[in-house]
Amino acid sequence: MLPLISVQPLPEKTCPNQSGLPEQIRVSTGTAIVLELLKGKLDAEPTTAYLMTYKMGKCTANCGFCPQARGSKSNTELLSRVSWPTFPTASVLRALGTVARQGKIKRVCIQALNYPSVFVHLEALVKEIKKQAAVPVSVSCQPLNAVNIERLAKAGVDRLGIALDAATEALFDKVKGKDADSTYSWEKQFSLLNQAIAIFGKGNVSTHLIVGLGETEKEAAQIIQKCVDMSVLPALFAFTPIRGTRLESNPPPPLESYRRVQLSRFLMVKGSVRYENMHFDDEDKITSFGIASHELKQLIEDGTPFLTSGCPDCNRPFYNEKPSGPIYNYPRKTSQEEIEKIKKQLKLC
Repeated sequence: MLPLISVQPLPEKTCPNQSGLPEQIRVSTGTAIVLELLKGKLDAEPTTAYLMTYKMGKCTANCGFCPQARGSKSNTELLSRVSWPTFPTASVLRALGTVARQGKIKRVCIQALNYPSVFVHLEALVKEIKKQAAVPVSVSCQPLNAVNIERLAKAGVDRLGIALDAATEALFDKVKGKDADSTYSWEKQFSLLNQAIAIFGKGNVSTHLIVGLGETEKEAAQIIQKCVDMSVLPALFAFTPIRGTRLESNPPPPLESYRRVQLSRFLMVKGSVRYENMHFDDEDKITSFGIASHELKQLIEDGTPFLTSGCPDCNRPFYNEKPSGPIYNYPRKTSQEEIEKIKKQLKLC
């Protein structure tokens, strides 16, 4: 349950000193509660602190699903369905140091908008976070080139995320590339991912895939396997329609379909199966995961495949769903009742 609290932004300032540290930063509501910047009750506390770079106005990109997109009419405090109020950066950093020492936060993840001074801000933020908190830092951004990737690595970033979002080139172009009046390109994203691997090392680069943009389950499985083969960790999100975005009228993915893709992703990331060993029907829906039925049932009973996927210690509570459900990504260990629901969704009981 999120608090009914409105936080007013500070006057529009972004880079007031030579260090490059921005005066303000956005913080997800759940993170702000854990940091005691807001009061409220949480159904599940985030184990990663989620921050977002602050700028006046919107991102220069134009992704059709994103409230921060240049052409979006959504509230500027939103990213997916989560509200990200603005706080003084110094207050956030002090609070981060405190909760990190208490063991409440195990990672910091910075979501970066696109604007000219963003890498100056990111460098300064990461360096200061490292002074305040002995936790790993992930950054999700559009690095543009190898020089910016190097800058982030030298600043102390532990993991770099470069989002694909779409499962195919055609969907990519439609949702966030040339057909969306944006500069992103499918080929360039893969080039950047490969450059990031060369700089950060295998296993330290991530990407985001949004299920429900119009891909088939087969196409989702194909791109997951491609990422795994590149040593890029794919994190799954469920498409969430947000009022004011270009895709606001599109529906979220069917839960049954998301569960199959979610399970396939877990198996491929763990190296238990490969896409080539899976089977699909005439509608490209997954009919077999290429694993013995008793092993599959054991995994489902454990519930781990259905937890939030992403960087280590990322649970991203209710990013795609209301706490009342339906739940796409569980932010904590699943109950037996939830396992039974999952089994029904997968038609295993």
